[in-house]
Amino acid sequence: MKNNKNTGNFISPVNEEIVQLADVYRFNETGGPEVLKIEKLGIPLPEPDEVLIRVKAIGLNRAEAMWRSGKYIEEPILPAMLGYDASGIVEAIGSNVKGLSVGDEVGTIPAFSQNDYGVYGELILMPAHAVIKSPPSLSFEQVAAIWNPFITSYGALIDAAHLCAGQTVLIPAASSSVGMAAIQVANMVGATPVALTRKSDKKESLFAIGAAYVIATEEENVVDEVMKITGGRGAEVVFDPVGGTLFPQLIASLTRGGKIYLYGALSEEITPLPLIDMLNKIPEIRGYTVWDTTKDPERVEKARKFIFKGIERGDLKPVISKVFPFEQMVEAHRYLESNAQIGKIVVTL
Repeated sequence: MKNNKNTGNFISPVNEEIVQLADVYRFNETGGPEVLKIEKLGIPLPEPDEVLIRVKAIGLNRAEAMWRSGKYIEEPILPAMLGYDASGIVEAIGSNVKGLSVGDEVGTIPAFSQNDYGVYGELILMPAHAVIKSPPSLSFEQVAAIWNPFITSYGALIDAAHLCAGQTVLIPAASSSVGMAAIQVANMVGATPVALTRKSDKKESLFAIGAAYVIATEEENVVDEVMKITGGRGAEVVFDPVGGTLFPQLIASLTRGGKIYLYGALSEEITPLPLIDMLNKIPEIRGYTVWDTTKDPERVEKARKFIFKGIERGDLKPVISKVFPFEQMVEAHRYLESNAQIGKIVVTL
């Protein structure tokens, strides 16, 4: 889908014969999952640098719930569409598009603003730079579950932090789709992934996906556990989407000169900055968004090769928590916000 930013309406060319009607989800006010409504909208043929895709599956991200509720890093222009991750079949390509053909099975990567494009629809327009041919070994559901989790993890841990063998990485919110991808990415390069989750009930699932250690943050002392794991050295990298009251413990768990990458703000609590530990640890604290990777074609290609190599070797596997039909998008968003999932929530068409 593509939105006209001036009017909030979907673009309809003068020649009505080239418009296809499709069911899409949008919201006209910010709020809970119930603000999502199906609308029948006209989808035109692609512009020169766009691709038209018949959607088969959609992967949900926590960023979309924040966007829908008005708590994201961007303000939605209403009526607003949403969504980053989808898989499907190319129906048409713009005149400038290279490397893609009608009939190709593809996935989308988060390389655009949701004020410009979205994937919650039967038929969507995408910028060509956000479309990648799918690995032949994966289903549509699996493709919808790989890109945001793995490209986010790769971008922060490998491209930015240069995580390598022998290092330890702490992964808060480890049962999320990005957290589980980060565990696998860390294992792929020989690092030690330490999964952080609030309670013990998700420990076995995190061990099963490859976590070397799991810490239940509401039941165990994070700093003590990390120091036991690392022999008192501390972790080299933290990959945190939460912030909030746990943040001082993450700082204290670092080795001197360790790195923290903040890629989300899931906590609505104030994030304290512990000055004494800051002086003792001399940490590098950076914000990271997936756009740091996806808006750079060279970085995207390096990420694609890394991810495809991991998939081919069996090192990287999409983890799907639950699948919903398209008509149950509201229920899927409620499940997304329940924090009950372990892995990616996928919606099929």
